[in-house]
Amino acid sequence: MSGIIVLALRLILAIALYGFLGWALLILWQEIRRQGGTLAGRRVPNINLTIRHGQAPPIAKNFTQPSITLGRDPGCDIPLVDDTVSTRHAQLTYHHNQWWLEDLSSTNGTILNQIIITMPTVLTAGDEIRCGDTRLTVNLSTNTPVSPTQKLEKK
Repeated sequence: MSGIIVLALRLILAIALYGFLGWALLILWQEIRRQGGTLAGRRVPNINLTIRHGQAPPIAKNFTQPSITLGRDPGCDIPLVDDTVSTRHAQLTYHHNQWWLEDLSSTNGTILNQIIITMPTVLTAGDEIRCGDTRLTVNLSTNTPVSPTQKLEKK
């Protein structure tokens, strides 16, 4: 009779263990889905850059992505045709609810409002970035950005 009791206790313990593991996996799966929804809804505000090089007419570009690279490389988000600019000269990134400018160890440095930057620096509206002989003016969007999921819902 004690053999049957031990077998029953082992079965109950095994069922309890598998039940606990199933419950834990369900909670983890729900948390991952919630975090995914939060990240998908994260919004990056528009940044408008006006690019001026020498006497050429200014070019305005609008970006909605969280990272923008500047440089001579055609693969950069803003390819600059300027011999005084490095291949990958500088990078604009959006994090902590602000746009940041970072020099990517360029040869001639990156200048923000006539000051050479040596570490990532926060950008504000109206700032002027100089990479070599090219000047970029920053215009931050004051409109509330729309997440990609909201754009799809409106169509």
